[in-house]
Amino acid sequence: MKVTPRLSEILSERNLRQKDLAEMAGTTEATISRFSRQSRYEIETLIRISNALELKIEDLFVVENAK
Repeated sequence: MKVTPRLSEILSERNLRQKDLAEMAGTTEATISRFSRQSRYEIETLIRISNALELKIEDLFVVENAK
């Protein structure tokens, strides 16, 4: 199973930049950038991002079955 963040896609759909989301979530642009590159995520960051975007945490990811 592969879990991939879809934050870039969500930001593009909403015409937002990482800087915009950082301000909305009360965090830094570096934290948002790191989120897109990591394979481990801090729960606090997940909560801040999901709340700012008014999404469930699971909506921030795509889960693919690896064969």
